[in-house]
Amino acid sequence: MSDRVKKIESFTLTLPRETPYLGKPRPGEEPNGRGYLVRKGNRTVYPTFDRSVLVRIETENGAVGWGETYGLVAPRATMEIIDDLLADFTIGRDPFDAAAIHDDLYDLMRVRGYTGGFYVDALAAIDIALWDLAGKLAGLPVCKLLGGQRRDRIAAYISGLPEDTRAKRAELAASWQAKGFSSFKFASPVADDGVAKEMETLRERLGPAVRIACDMHWAQTASEAIALIKAMEPHGLWFAEAPVRTEDIDGLARVAASVSTAIAVGEEWRTVHDMVPRVARRALAIVQPEMGHKGITQFMRIGAYAHVHHIKVIPHATIGAGIFLAASLQASAALANVDCHEFQHSIFEPNRRLLVGDMDCMNGEYVVPTGPGLGVEPSKEAQGLLKKH
Repeated sequence: MSDRVKKIESFTLTLPRETPYLGKPRPGEEPNGRGYLVRKGNRTVYPTFDRSVLVRIETENGAVGWGETYGLVAPRATMEIIDDLLADFTIGRDPFDAAAIHDDLYDLMRVRGYTGGFYVDALAAIDIALWDLAGKLAGLPVCKLLGGQRRDRIAAYISGLPEDTRAKRAELAASWQAKGFSSFKFASPVADDGVAKEMETLRERLGPAVRIACDMHWAQTASEAIALIKAMEPHGLWFAEAPVRTEDIDGLARVAASVSTAIAVGEEWRTVHDMVPRVARRALAIVQPEMGHKGITQFMRIGAYAHVHHIKVIPHATIGAGIFLAASLQASAALANVDCHEFQHSIFEPNRRLLVGDMDCMNGEYVVPTGPGLGVEPSKEAQGLLKKH
């Protein structure tokens, strides 16, 4: 008899940061009473702390699986979707049916238009926890259940250079280069002297061999993005991420057709259905699935769709406790066309203590966790920090 889901709980995990994500607030970016600030460069809200939503699923026989999704702002919205709606339709199900359960839960609100946003974030956390459970019950890493493990190491790129001057950002990148990393990405909203100057300085400091990408944070029109990318191209631009607003598929296609640099998108998407119209327009060369928004089931579907369309996969990795990062590495280990994986060093390194397991990132590579399921679990300290709302 299968070991079925008995109980589902959701929690927040909140951690202080010395410096907010993307670096110190610029003038006019002062945090509000909730600790939220808006970056002027991309008009996007960020917390001054790290926070995610964790899901704990327990089976009838006491096996436990963990999932995680975004909780940066309004985490109770995601938790309410889990607690009030998704949990009861998951209890009694077999974790080995994770993909089928995903589709059943997704269909619950399709007619009402809930095919993205907080709804699919909540679903992603449950999906990750179910796959974790399936791996633990089978005694295998999740990648073995996803078609087989193709790699135990995944190249990593250094993401974000949270210093307040161009020279300091270049020195920070050089310090990681000295640790064996050869790929980097900087964020345009905090490139205070402009992206072309930022590229020039990084190239001069890091040399001709390293890969340097620019995250453009959806902040430009197509014409503006084309001009900025062309200004960076003489310095050897690896890829340009999110050059136009996510709604602007026509503009994205225009950018992709107008520059020689590879265009990378997809962090904010929730499902493979978001990818289909953009691929049809030949609007991307790299897809960047974010596990915290998608879950393992949709992540793998995006990877498979990319594979048959000859598109590279370079997964995104955002702020979290490490649960959905481990899920991302498990899925990436099973996909054929993963080129590299984002490494949020300013989060991973301080938060190592929050996980038990052998997941690591060193010498320019991630080490895929080897234990059953995701290969990681929240540490006792992390579990002591979990809060219900």
